[in-house]
Amino acid sequence: QVQLVESGGGLVQAGGSLRLSCTASGRTLSGYAMGWFRQAPGKEREFVAAISWRGRSTAYADSVKGRFTISRDNAKNTVYLQMNSLKPEDTAVYYCALGPLMTGATTNADEYAYWGQGTQVTVSS
Repeated sequence: QVQLVESGGGLVQAGGSLRLSCTASGRTLSGYAMGWFRQAPGKEREFVAAISWRGRSTAYADSVKGRFTISRDNAKNTVYLQMNSLKPEDTAVYYCALGPLMTGATTNADEYAYWGQGTQVTVSS
């Protein structure tokens, strides 16, 4: 059974930075696309960022392009989301997810089979 655990969330002022981590147990992340999604109160879950299985390609939602960076360290079985220039509208619960085997940076949530419990990110104005 795969378990994904997110960490690094918290409260930050607008303009600040946070780095989220997603560590897996029960399976190596190597070989799988990985993604980050978020859900704000009263809103549907939305795609944030994805990285291909080799880490050679990435994809971002337009709302975070140029501010967020997704990366992976397969040796540590961990995926990261570096978030800079945070805005109040980035406030949400952030989830990491394990995607398809040996694929690119897919943005489709339906292609992700395993999800973490989420970590809260709150950006104050």
